[in-house]
Amino acid sequence: MNLASRMQNIGTETAFEVGARVAALERDGKKIYKFHIGQPDFPTPDYIKDGARDALDANQTGYTEARGTYAVREACARYGSRLRGVDFTPEQTVVAPGAKPILFGAAFTLLEAGDEAIVPDPGFPIYDSAVRVMGAKSVPLPLLEEKAFNFELDTLQESVTSKTKLLFLNTPQNPTGGVLTDDVLKGVRDLAVDHDFTVLADEVYNSTVYDRPFRSIITYEGMRERTIILDGHSKTYSMPGWRLGYAFMPEDLAKAMTTLAINIYSCPSSIVQEAGRVAVDGPQDEVRAMVAEFKKRREYMVSRLNAIDGVSCVKPQGAFYAFPNVKPVLAKMNWKSNDLERYLLSQGVAVLSGSAFGACGEGYIRFSYATAMSEIEAGMERFEQALDGLKNVQKATA
Repeated sequence: MNLASRMQNIGTETAFEVGARVAALERDGKKIYKFHIGQPDFPTPDYIKDGARDALDANQTGYTEARGTYAVREACARYGSRLRGVDFTPEQTVVAPGAKPILFGAAFTLLEAGDEAIVPDPGFPIYDSAVRVMGAKSVPLPLLEEKAFNFELDTLQESVTSKTKLLFLNTPQNPTGGVLTDDVLKGVRDLAVDHDFTVLADEVYNSTVYDRPFRSIITYEGMRERTIILDGHSKTYSMPGWRLGYAFMPEDLAKAMTTLAINIYSCPSSIVQEAGRVAVDGPQDEVRAMVAEFKKRREYMVSRLNAIDGVSCVKPQGAFYAFPNVKPVLAKMNWKSNDLERYLLSQGVAVLSGSAFGACGEGYIRFSYATAMSEIEAGMERFEQALDGLKNVQKATA
């Protein structure tokens, strides 16, 4: 079959590819310590599951508005307003089956062929994919380890041209766990206003900021009319398999996104929407308990990583990822980070290569600590053993 040429520009998310290999190894009976996937290991809270059951019992199984029911949009707007200190309305809210439709929707509705969009590097790979498949140019913005994975405002300024239409901003970050400082956010605001480009602020990890309050760029003057705020239920409420995301944006863009939704997926699941409404309107105790546990896991994992020869790790300020620098290990083996990813999987440790998140990710690997502490403890031991085993690999290939 002859595929359209645009398929040459579409990327992927390596976590799912590694996940398929992990599943095959587990079917063969091999024990794998799974640090590759960014999903909380906690069950979805019972009150949310009860909301879905209530929707089923009430026969809420039909189509809804393409951008989500008024009830769920109202609830998400109320929650988002409370979290960010900015008033959102249901008319500014679009609900989708996951966050990715919003990412692609933003690229589809805002970018023409030849336009430019700035994406963080290392960053969530779907940003780059969404830009390039639309025929636009993806401009990488390096995140710097020495700045706790913030970026230089001068570098951003140099990246902005008359063709810049969109900037993807992610805080807290995947894959680094970095959190952008207030000074950086203010600098982005100044450039966005001066050059009149749109900011897509991916804030799906907003509940997991450990050592400072969460701050959204939309709180800065002049950003209401040029910002898309992306959020969702997967990370905050441990609902990755439910597939529910939402976004706040100017009303004219929300209407365009709604038309796109009608063309692609009709509407999100009515049952999942009701579960999502219950989630944001309900008690948040289990969310806070999850975050407290993630913080404990962060402390343990980072301390273990930093105790290993050839490995160093900046303490992540948010999300649930550690992004250790393994350049000394790679240099000894004359390897790239994806070589180390493959080797570690053969040794029972599933991680992601830093290069899967962009060229600036080379020399790093990503661990998710959204897994049980017992698995982290045993997995860190296995990781260290695997690195020790490289001495034998080195001798065998010498």
